[in-house]
Amino acid sequence: MPIFEYKGLTRDGKNVKGVVDADNLRTARTKLKKDNIYVIDIRDKKKTDPKKKAGSVRTTKKVGVKELSLMTRQLATLVKANIPLVDALTAVSEQVENPVLSEALADCKNMVNEGATLHKSLAKYPNIFTNIYVSMVEAGEMSGSLDVILMRLAEFTEAQADLKAKVSSAMTYPIIMMTVTIGLLGFLFIFLIPKMVTVFESAPNLELPWYTVMIIDASQFMVNYWYLVVGVVLITYLMFKNWKNTPAGAKQWDAISLKLPIVGPTVRMVAVSRFTRTLATLLNGGVPMLAALDIVRNVVSNHVLAKAIDEARSNISEGESIAGPLKKSGQFPPIVIHMVNIGEKTGELENMLSQVSDAYDFQVKTKLEGLTSLMGPVVIVLMGFAIGMIVVAVMVPMFEMANIAG
Repeated sequence: MPIFEYKGLTRDGKNVKGVVDADNLRTARTKLKKDNIYVIDIRDKKKTDPKKKAGSVRTTKKVGVKELSLMTRQLATLVKANIPLVDALTAVSEQVENPVLSEALADCKNMVNEGATLHKSLAKYPNIFTNIYVSMVEAGEMSGSLDVILMRLAEFTEAQADLKAKVSSAMTYPIIMMTVTIGLLGFLFIFLIPKMVTVFESAPNLELPWYTVMIIDASQFMVNYWYLVVGVVLITYLMFKNWKNTPAGAKQWDAISLKLPIVGPTVRMVAVSRFTRTLATLLNGGVPMLAALDIVRNVVSNHVLAKAIDEARSNISEGESIAGPLKKSGQFPPIVIHMVNIGEKTGELENMLSQVSDAYDFQVKTKLEGLTSLMGPVVIVLMGFAIGMIVVAVMVPMFEMANIAG
């Protein structure tokens, strides 16, 4: 079914634009008229861009987690109300404001209408719907509980977004403080100290202290060779990034990140939280354990932990429990192993994994808040110490000049 792009006005005079699917242009206009939209411009999307084929619309662009979560909740609500899937997809595709998501849903609706399953339709848009999302939808379709699975998916995506937001917000303040500190020190070394050197040179009998000489030398180096400093920093960053992007470098960096003081435990907690919550969500959705572990290994975003999960999966496929292989890896905290072991024995593994994830989410939040509250004063103290040294290095010779003049 063709997809039409439109621009129009509502009854309130508000400009709106979006996409609508219909058999022809006249039907599309009728649809929009029923929605109280006065059409200003409407055109067939394929004719607008003939190079664009169905199923390839903006597949390189991603959709925000909040938009995806809201759409998933809306779709779950409609499916739960026993509205046919094609009609539910039609309603949701017209409801969402993101044009990329709207077009993808409209295309998925057309494929479902032609007999395809929903999960296979969603799989055509990997940058919008992840492997986890597609696998969960597949499990929901096979078990006949698509509405329940979609609601769990919405909750899962929201939880992942909240965790990412906590990490980002915790790092914002220290990064701002470091940027301000570096900028201020750069200003002092490049602009202020060279002017003070001119003043000191006007007093030939003045003997400068060693720390003042050191700061003046550093300032002159910055003024004369600033491009070398910038170049070294830039080259170092690019070399590090290039090394990190190689398979060997990525593995080494992941191993190093887990061993770093202060940061390492937090990285591990975030990875464990993602592992347990994702695995609980998949198992609750009816995804088999081995298939769930295949998906989860990509969620932890750490090669060391992913390798441990791969080894656990291999052992589980041979009949072992999940707790034993995870314990052998040495990469998961004892509390996680203990809770998983209890969950397997009691038949409540999904519930135990959810509890572990909740506990680690709280620990991550507490840890990040503690690091943030600690890093702020530390950065301020370091900034004060650096500026204090510069002030002392400048003011001591100034006092000596005053004494000589007196």
